[in-house]
Amino acid sequence: MTEVCHVATRKGLFTLERAGAGWGIARASFLGDNCTLAVADPRSGHLFATLNHGHFGVKMHRSPDGGATWQEIAAPVYPEKPEGYVPKTPVEGTPADWALKLVWAIQPGGADEPGVIWCGTMPGGLFRSTDHGDSWAINRPLWDDPRREEWFGGGADHPGIHSICVDPRDSAHVLIGISCGGAWRTRDGGATWDLAGTGMRAEFMPPERAFEPNVQDPHLLVQCPRDPDVLWVQHHNGIFRSVDGGVTWLEIADVKPSTFGFAVAVHPHDPETAWFVPAIKDEKRIPVDGRVVVTRTRDGGRTFETLSRGLPQEHAYDLVFRHALDVDATGTTLAFGSTTGSLWISEDGGDSWQAVSANLPPVHAVRFA
Repeated sequence: MTEVCHVATRKGLFTLERAGAGWGIARASFLGDNCTLAVADPRSGHLFATLNHGHFGVKMHRSPDGGATWQEIAAPVYPEKPEGYVPKTPVEGTPADWALKLVWAIQPGGADEPGVIWCGTMPGGLFRSTDHGDSWAINRPLWDDPRREEWFGGGADHPGIHSICVDPRDSAHVLIGISCGGAWRTRDGGATWDLAGTGMRAEFMPPERAFEPNVQDPHLLVQCPRDPDVLWVQHHNGIFRSVDGGVTWLEIADVKPSTFGFAVAVHPHDPETAWFVPAIKDEKRIPVDGRVVVTRTRDGGRTFETLSRGLPQEHAYDLVFRHALDVDATGTTLAFGSTTGSLWISEDGGDSWQAVSANLPPVHAVRFA
C-alpha cells in the first residue's frame, strides 16, 4: 500500500508518496499560492486544502482523488456584527472584524456522522459542516458565550482556534484549543461548552492570573485515538498532559533542551509516547544552539530522549509550526517540515531521520493521509 503525506507550504501543496525504496514528491497543487492547511477525511476519502490569498481572502478546496483534481467549496462566513457592538478586548483599541482571517484547523467528525467537518478559524470562530464542506454554520453557543470576549491574540492580532479533537468513542464530545483562550470542551455536540484548562500556566500574565483557564496559550492540543482521555499540549509556557479528557492538566518541566515549541504528536496506540520539536521561546524562536532535534517521551513525560540522528546539528535555524509535525496511523512513521523549507521523515519512531527536501517553500502543515 502506498503511503501518502501532504505538505502545505507558503507556495503550494506538495503530495509525497512512498511506494518503494523511499519518499518523493508525487504531485504539486496550487503552485505559487499560500496553502496553509491540508487534511484528509478517512471516511470519505476527501482531501481538504485551505488557501490564504491575503487581500483576496481565504479560499477552501476539496479533492475526491488525493489532490489530482480540485473543486472550490464554501469558506466559513461570520455572522453580521450587531449594530453598536463594542468588544471587551478590542484589537489595538478598535473593534475586531467579524470576518475570516485564517482557517487554522479542519477536523472530520466521528465515524457515525458522515459529512460532518469541524473548522477552527481566526478570529476565534468554530464552524461545522454537515455536507462535506459545501456549507458552514458557526457554532453560536461558543461564539455567543460572554467568556469568549476575554480571548486575545498571541503571536497574531486575533485569537484563533487551531486544535479540534473529536472523541472516537462519542462524536458529541469535542475538545478545542485556542490561542489565547485555553481549552474548551463540549459533551453535546456544541450545544453547551465548558472551560477545560485547569492546571495550565501562563507566565505572560500577572501572577494572580497565571492559572486562569481562559487566558492560556496552548500552541497545539492532540488526543490519543486509542485512549482519548489522554491528551498532550505544547503550550507557550511548556508541555502539559491530561489523563481525564482535558478537565485537568499537569505541567511537565525540566525537559532539555527546551519545553518551548509549537508542534506535538501523540502515538495513535500508546498514550505514553509523544514527540515535540523544541526551540528558544519568544523573541528568538530558533532551535537551541542551532541544532534541530526532536524530543520523545515513552513513559508519559517522566523521561525524555533527544533525537538528532540525520538532523542538522550546527547553524540550523529551522522553526517548526504547530501543524508541521505528524505521525502516521502505525505510530512508526513521522514527518516534519520547517520554516526554511526543509522536510524530514523518520520510519523508526524518531530514532533516525532522513531529509526528503531542503528546497520547499516554508512549511505550514504536514499531514499523513
